[in-house]
Amino acid sequence: MQPLLEQELQGALGAAYTIERELPRGGMSRVFLANENALGRKVVIKVLAPELAATLSSERFKREIMLAARLQHPHIVPLLHAGQAGGSLYYTMPFVDGESLRDRMSRERQMNITDVSRILEEVASALGYAHEQGVVHRDMKPENVLFFHGQAVVLDFGIAKAVSASATNDEAAGRITQRGMSLGTPMYIAPEQAAGDPDLDHRADIYALGVVTYEMLCGHPPFSGRSPQQVMAAHATQKPEPISRRRHDTPNELAAVVMRCLEKRPADRPASAMEIARMAAVTPMEGTRVVMPGGGTWRIPAWVPWAIAGAATIIALGLAVKLASKG
Repeated sequence: MQPLLEQELQGALGAAYTIERELPRGGMSRVFLANENALGRKVVIKVLAPELAATLSSERFKREIMLAARLQHPHIVPLLHAGQAGGSLYYTMPFVDGESLRDRMSRERQMNITDVSRILEEVASALGYAHEQGVVHRDMKPENVLFFHGQAVVLDFGIAKAVSASATNDEAAGRITQRGMSLGTPMYIAPEQAAGDPDLDHRADIYALGVVTYEMLCGHPPFSGRSPQQVMAAHATQKPEPISRRRHDTPNELAAVVMRCLEKRPADRPASAMEIARMAAVTPMEGTRVVMPGGGTWRIPAWVPWAIAGAATIIALGLAVKLASKG
């Protein structure tokens, strides 16, 4: 016998999708794995909690989801559809069969420097592209980064904005904020986001990316071991301990850009996520990765410069021998 929510959801989806099973809960939503019958592919359906959906305008929510669904980037998991099932709102996205950055961080603690640089580049390029399209994530955290065939992809772009923008009145918006549903996750929240700044922009995502990268390098975020309220207060008032003191093998350039991301004033952070991606694209152990105009990247393997230099040396020696033989 299917639970009531699953029955209502299946009824709303009709023959287009067949729900297979419920997946582990995802924050403010319940998550289901389904099959999209026409295309024979797996999708994830996220259903907002009924008490949350009751405070939202379904039309505004779906409109915001459709705006975010325009994003097309190799490191972004796209949104496909939004709808209503009974008293609940839902949205769909492709199923990514891979572990999350949270899972990987829990397993590895302090991650390999080269891997950190590559993940930072890929996530920053996704954020940079979205920001250029006018979409701010607002809930950048390890749980929202998955690995697909070894590459980092970011999910849930635009969801936090859809929730906050869909509040039916000021009282509903207040309830959402009190429950932390539009604020992001306290451990990764920018000071201006915690303060409820109505002029919040892309630099809040840059701050959160700095916290995530700090955690990848050091094994824990800047202000761990505290209550959510204490963490948000620390983000607003305390300077994180320098990465160089916690992870001595971190390249100076990488540590510097992460610490810039964690500046309290948005104006003191990197101007764009693309700037961060360009910095992270240079990793001596793996070669140089070039950020393309569309936001994707192309990696020049580390052996290429050496091969070119070697070939040049051989050619030069050959010319020298030839000239000597003529003399």
